[in-house]
Amino acid sequence: MRQIIYFDHAATTRPFPEVLEAMLPYYSASFGNPSSAYELGEESKQAVEQARNTIAATLNVEPETIYFTSGGTEADNWALRYAAGEAEKQFRQPHIITTAIEHHAVLRTCEALEQEGVRVTYLPVDRNGIVDLNALERVIRPETVLISVMYANNEIGTIQPVAQAARIAGRNGILFHCDAVQAYGQIPVDPKRLGIDLMSVSGHKLNGPKGIGFLYARQGIDLKPMLRGGSQEKKMRAGTENVPGIVGMAAAAEISHRILREKIYREAELRNYFFKRLLTEIPGVKINGSTQTRLPNNMNCSISGVNGGALVALLDLEGICISAASACSAGSDALSHVQLAIGNTPAEARSAVRITLGPENTREEVDFAADTIRRLVKKLREAD
Repeated sequence: MRQIIYFDHAATTRPFPEVLEAMLPYYSASFGNPSSAYELGEESKQAVEQARNTIAATLNVEPETIYFTSGGTEADNWALRYAAGEAEKQFRQPHIITTAIEHHAVLRTCEALEQEGVRVTYLPVDRNGIVDLNALERVIRPETVLISVMYANNEIGTIQPVAQAARIAGRNGILFHCDAVQAYGQIPVDPKRLGIDLMSVSGHKLNGPKGIGFLYARQGIDLKPMLRGGSQEKKMRAGTENVPGIVGMAAAAEISHRILREKIYREAELRNYFFKRLLTEIPGVKINGSTQTRLPNNMNCSISGVNGGALVALLDLEGICISAASACSAGSDALSHVQLAIGNTPAEARSAVRITLGPENTREEVDFAADTIRRLVKKLREAD
């Protein structure tokens, strides 16, 4: 196999070796159903609860506030539909506020809720991708039941003023939901300190397995079931638990939490070096997103005169993996809603690429990628 240089960690990540090691027994000897009454099932049940405790400790929250899901998308759906469903008891047309640059798991759930009679306001963002808090306060209505603002954007990496937005929600007696899929495992996340009521996380973004995530619901929230059937997850999500996935996500969470400070420093240093090379060596490169409040591993830039998708394809032939938009938008001809929301022209949106670093990336890989991008950009521009 050819050697791959992987720079698309916002799409997914390679599980840590310790994660695979932790999961393996629950595919083999310890394969019991956690709901079974015998010892084999009890082993799995204890593993699930230990994983819940481990994850809760990384967030400084109570274990009973963690509900395992199939991933961040399910957790987003659960949070939004819970808020809307509860509000229907009080309001004929509940109102939800979110931002124009949310992940599609939030945006498309909001669109579906609109078809069911829920009113939704999509807040604008500035050129850096930061939500307008003054606008947030202005659009609150008596029937507003939920404010949903992502922690960090999956395309441009901008970190939102989550604590301030949560305080606005709290002052007005409104639930606050945060999609923290890109943030958890990348930067410190403390939902109680921030004032977050509901929070979504996915395991495969922090060097854990795919197909697993969780919803945090602070104590005092009368959460309603997402899936009905058995009594799993405190009767809130029916279905046999994904024990290997849960164990693997907890192992990834513990490792990510332990190395977080070193990881942030190293990835930010590498990212800044990468950015500097592109900005100084390739004319017409423009950074998308904030240069100050940004995920430490995220790079997003528009390269004038270049189609981002074409550059991604050529880099793939060289064994370098980056993306032109979020992984959830790959294969779509539509322009990135995030790029347009921050004020980029259609041409700038089409020329945008995302590079996201991980703990295994090296300076040598960055140098090789920067040299290759410079060469391929020249080739693409000459072809025009």
